[in-house]
Amino acid sequence: MSTDEPASGARKNAPDNARSAQEPSGVDLARVALRAAKEQARARGDAARQKKQARRGGGLRSGARADGRDPMALGAAINRLINERGWETPAAVGGVMGRWPQIVGEDLAKHCVPQRYDEDERVLTVQCDSTAWATQLRVLAPALVARLNEDLGHGSVRMIKVLNPGGPARRYGPLRAPGSTGPGDTYG
Repeated sequence: MSTDEPASGARKNAPDNARSAQEPSGVDLARVALRAAKEQARARGDAARQKKQARRGGGLRSGARADGRDPMALGAAINRLINERGWETPAAVGGVMGRWPQIVGEDLAKHCVPQRYDEDERVLTVQCDSTAWATQLRVLAPALVARLNEDLGHGSVRMIKVLNPGGPARRYGPLRAPGSTGPGDTYG
């Protein structure tokens, strides 16, 4: 039976070896606790550093290489803003309003002024100073819409709306009849 004893002794030690391999000993527990404490300290330090940078008004700072935080020229910044916000069409129409005399001609530009552009309806509203010029603009409207769409992109302007001429200011006084609009351009 002496041969059985070492075998049974080996069997008794085998569960202890398996148990010791699964459960950390005192030194291993200390290492795990130390690692957890270091991670917590690092997290507290990162949080404190972020608070400090927030108080200074900082955050990420630009380094030696170019990135999106670096200063840029005003024109480039405006173009970037226009592209990011989707303002290409309104900005282009604003440019057309600035170049109105070159687009419609000097004579028409003296008497007809663009007032606003409705992006949803794609309608350009123009104010004329007399009915004769309003009629002239209505006759030229299809050609003008085609020219504007050629300049701005197809479908940017669907229609030109012509507003009636603004009459002279109403003056009240002894020579005016009550309710009279006075002399003015008739719009018809």
